[in-house]
Amino acid sequence: MLSTETIYFVIFSSGLAVGFGHCIGMCGPIVASLSLNLKGRSVLAPHLLYNVGRITTYGLLGGIMGATGSFTSVTAGIASLQKGVMVFTGILIIIMGLAMAGWIPLGSIFGDYYNPGGLLSRTFGKLSKTRSTATYYPLGMLLGLLPCGPVYTALIAAARAGMEAPSSLRGSLIGSGLMLSFGLGTVPSLLLVAKLADLGWLKRRDIIYKVSSVIMVILGVYFMVKGIRY
Repeated sequence: MLSTETIYFVIFSSGLAVGFGHCIGMCGPIVASLSLNLKGRSVLAPHLLYNVGRITTYGLLGGIMGATGSFTSVTAGIASLQKGVMVFTGILIIIMGLAMAGWIPLGSIFGDYYNPGGLLSRTFGKLSKTRSTATYYPLGMLLGLLPCGPVYTALIAAARAGMEAPSSLRGSLIGSGLMLSFGLGTVPSLLLVAKLADLGWLKRRDIIYKVSSVIMVILGVYFMVKGIRY
């Protein structure tokens, strides 16, 4: 069976593939606009802060999900119920992975959208007008909360991994670590967008996106099989 370290690598690989697929489509325009706001200044430090902020949010959310998964495992005193929760989580990850690739009709979950009149967008608009480099960290934390199907899927995996933990604290650390790994995987693509501001040459990112979906499906199968054998 896969070790915890291997799952970290799988999640990181999924984030890397998602980055060059989904993230370029959803976050690319936002990142490009942030680069344009810099007006000739170096993009490296601001966008590193932006990505650190975004990953911070992912890590916090992962910690919550991991602790929730551990709590579910501890409180599920009936073995069959606990096994059912584990199997269901694996199935859910498989479904989300298939939906990411568009192989089943759940595309609305993975739509590249945001509400221009919503609180996130209004706050983003105010922060993005500030020229201070330090502003990019809270901007990243804020945009880490944008609706994002691949992030939902990774959070489900974090909750499932937390069920293996002997305590809620340990589950929180595992969940946070997995989401940090996922977030780190998405960084290269967004830094590339920030630097080039135009990735029209990347014509086949849909294939890369499907690779990430396959990785998530495999992870879901692993979790489901482990639940059956539990």
